[in-house]
Amino acid sequence: MAFALVLLGISVVNAQTTRKEKQAKRQAEVKSIVEAQNYVFKANYVNPMRGVGRALTSEYDLVVSKDTIIAFLPYFGRAYVAPTNPSEGGIKFTTTKFSYEAKPGKNGSYKIVIKPMDKDMTNWRDVQSMRLDISADGYASLNVSSTNRDNISFNGTIETRGTR
Repeated sequence: MAFALVLLGISVVNAQTTRKEKQAKRQAEVKSIVEAQNYVFKANYVNPMRGVGRALTSEYDLVVSKDTIIAFLPYFGRAYVAPTNPSEGGIKFTTTKFSYEAKPGKNGSYKIVIKPMDKDMTNWRDVQSMRLDISADGYASLNVSSTNRDNISFNGTIETRGTR
């Protein structure tokens, strides 16, 4: 019986070590892709300013690279100006003209502000800014501020580009 307890103790220590190693590896990966400005925010939950939050059942994301931002996100909430084409709803745009400011936070976290700067609003819609708060473990929240819509936020994870 003593032998079984020793084996159980060893397996618990190994499990904790393995979990810590996985966590350290994930934190290093998050740091690397955020600093390289080469990642995807995958949304899994939406929190509209008005109404009830809900889990997302389809794939929605924000792709970030040094030269391009691609947004494919849903929108739930009050829009003060409706799109002329109903299929253009949501937060969908691709832009190569944007400002990107990343500030490291405490414990390996990051605060990132992205502002589209295209002159042609039809490309980026009415998004004024996107604030992305990223934890060291890769969990993130995205807040989107618009001119003609209520703010909306998303929860999700940060992943390496190409693992879609």
